[in-house]
Amino acid sequence: MNNIVEMRDIRKEFPGVVACDDITFQVKKGEIHALLGENGAGKSTLMNILFGLYQPDQGDIYLRGEKANIANPNIANDLGIGMVHQHFKLVHNFTVTENIILGLEPTRHFMINKKTASARIAELSKRYSLNVNPDSIISDVSVGMQQRVEILKMLYRDAEILIFDEPTAVLTPQEVRELMKIMRGLIDEGKTIILITHKLREIMAIASRCTVIRRGSVVGTVNVADTTEEKLAEMMVGRTVLFDVEKGEGKPGKEMLQIEKLTVEGTGGGHGLKDFSLTVRCGEILGLAGVDGNGQSELVEAIIGLRRANDGRVLIGGQNVTALSVRDRIQIGMAHIPEDRHKHGLILDYTVQENLILKNYFTEPFSRKGILDWNYIYGHAERVIRDFDIRAGEGAHATARSLSGGNQQKAIVGREIDGNPDLLVAVQPTRGLDVGAIEYIHKRLVEQRDQGKAVLLISLELDEILDLSDRIAVIFNGELVGIVNVDDADENMIGLMMAGGKKEVSA
Repeated sequence: MNNIVEMRDIRKEFPGVVACDDITFQVKKGEIHALLGENGAGKSTLMNILFGLYQPDQGDIYLRGEKANIANPNIANDLGIGMVHQHFKLVHNFTVTENIILGLEPTRHFMINKKTASARIAELSKRYSLNVNPDSIISDVSVGMQQRVEILKMLYRDAEILIFDEPTAVLTPQEVRELMKIMRGLIDEGKTIILITHKLREIMAIASRCTVIRRGSVVGTVNVADTTEEKLAEMMVGRTVLFDVEKGEGKPGKEMLQIEKLTVEGTGGGHGLKDFSLTVRCGEILGLAGVDGNGQSELVEAIIGLRRANDGRVLIGGQNVTALSVRDRIQIGMAHIPEDRHKHGLILDYTVQENLILKNYFTEPFSRKGILDWNYIYGHAERVIRDFDIRAGEGAHATARSLSGGNQQKAIVGREIDGNPDLLVAVQPTRGLDVGAIEYIHKRLVEQRDQGKAVLLISLELDEILDLSDRIAVIFNGELVGIVNVDDADENMIGLMMAGGKKEVSA
């Protein structure tokens, strides 16, 4: 096979950081080539250069052996390059068809001919087994289906080189399997795929070759069949990574979070909570497992104060907080790592130091008599950045928007844990993180437990639930299916419970 993509000596600098340091990267036609690296290693920057979103400071790009000047994404599309970004670029109140044709609407007598476009989209959907309804409104479809719409956008533009940026970050395990099946089908159709990821298991399952980038430089390219997850992790992080979570026997104490017969309306007709009861004790991690959309979001929002309960009570530390505000619950000792870091975790145009004090800017020592102490705030931010390895080119003064997705997540985790909460509600805490950062965050969660804190872990990663939890609760259709001790649980048992199979409470 010949190289369909060749990027030679690519360099890109941003204020305070070299994102790509003379990178040479080659992709063969018809392969799935994984681009692996830590958060902030330069993976997405390199692919944004290939897609025309950034211009390199130096270096050349060759497509099919010919030098190419990719000044913007429209040129990239014309050259057969498509990209699915980590955060989808969709208009939520538009239909699938309207999103796909946005920017190149077909015209007939100066009118947009949606019927013709819709018919072609339906044909492409059937051909690639995507099962997308061209007339669906984006806000009404699942995240996994939204990703399929992004794939259709590339196929509609006749893209031959498909770039996937962290495609499984927001997908359920079932949706991940479906995506891999779709990727294999695309390769069978003669497409070439570049997969930006830090998930080693997915690389081993789907990719033929893998290029590893560390701190802006290429470490090496390997044939996936000739390597292991452990070797790839060491190449990526620069040290041996422990895949197993080290935690001793838990010492559960008094009940910190009590949820009593909670009933909450669902979002957009989805599954709310029905007579849901659960307790989380000090000195334990209770993992909540379930397929996405079965009431987890409603439960979290009811606990933290973003959603009103129709019936039932929420108690933190024995105090009824059902009618209290979010701020009041925080001051009682609650912390929250949100599922959506952009919607509920950060103000993207604020600096890192401003984001790190969103919960306590009005208290001493961050402010005195209503006046912010910026010297203290800066010192606090620099400490959290150091302690949680947040890579920000301009440090405390960098905007949250300028950070990679993983570093945005680490900023949130750092802010919440640094506040020394009694109850930590952690929702997808390692979403978008590489293996080194996941290892670190897992240690910090276990550390919270060992310090006698109560941790409620909500995760779609079943491995994470099994590795970290002392007890596992399973939710289905807004109801508690059962609770089991982790020593009595395995993946098959929890999987059956997640599908609605009843299980007696054993913990």
